[in-house]
Amino acid sequence: MSDHHLPTIDHAVQQINVWLKRLVAEHHLPERQHALGALRAVLHVLRDRLTADQAVHLGAELPTLVRGIYYEGWHLASNPSGERQLQPFLDRVQKELPPKFPRDAKGTTEAVLALLATELDRGQIVKVIAELPEPLRVLWPESVRTGA
Repeated sequence: MSDHHLPTIDHAVQQINVWLKRLVAEHHLPERQHALGALRAVLHVLRDRLTADQAVHLGAELPTLVRGIYYEGWHLASNPSGERQLQPFLDRVQKELPPKFPRDAKGTTEAVLALLATELDRGQIVKVIAELPEPLRVLWPESVRTGA
């Protein structure tokens, strides 16, 4: 690999570390390993709840390494998963979280979605929220849901 590719890799590592450090600092996760588990679990459940087109559009907004985590294990489906209510969605997040995870699924999901809302294009986030069933929208920060 030539040296001109290293800055791209260095930047990708730096970006994911910033995201993980923000989750630790702002959302009281004990360490970056927990933040990574939270990010992975919520991204996978959110991705599977979106249509294929919506999932791809959201994936395109993610930083390189986060995008890899997002697409890990994804199988293209014509229809999103069926969770229309809050508890089944959170149950799926809980199932995706590592064993003995130190936070509940709701708080973890809200933390990751708050991070996405601050780090990604607001227009893309608004589109994602609009496509989710009403009961799931409450997990996103109010300022993004209401356009404040």
